[in-house]
Amino acid sequence: MISLPAGNAKISFVDARDVAAVTAKVLTGNGSNHVNQVYDITGPEALSHDQVAEILSKETGRQISYMNISEEDLRDRLKNMGVDDWFIDNALELYDMYRLGHRSRKNTVIEQITGQKPTSFSQFAGDYFQNGLSWPNQPSMVTGWSKFE
Repeated sequence: MISLPAGNAKISFVDARDVAAVTAKVLTGNGSNHVNQVYDITGPEALSHDQVAEILSKETGRQISYMNISEEDLRDRLKNMGVDDWFIDNALELYDMYRLGHRSRKNTVIEQITGQKPTSFSQFAGDYFQNGLSWPNQPSMVTGWSKFE
């Protein structure tokens, strides 16, 4: 179960490997091309948490669903996990930005800088689970993902 206050927001998830590839090119390439540049790195698609749950279900062979929860519910859950108020406030602000659509945009920055297409969430999930990695047995402070039952 993915329990978060994201509503129906769509988010352009970015694979950390893509961020690393962009960083490597920027740091090792022609540095003058990147002076005073700011890159908004996005994933190739904007997905709702229902779509994320569907992809994860397919890749894991387990039924995973998304449940929209209130901000207060997330606050209570994180407090019970011992998370500091400053972190909780930042997480809630982040989900507010998601619901407002501020992380749904897509661009071609990854491909422009690396010459490679960005990794889709399906590819990320497939790579993650095919490499023998397992889902956490504890809820995550950052994602709110719950233990598989």
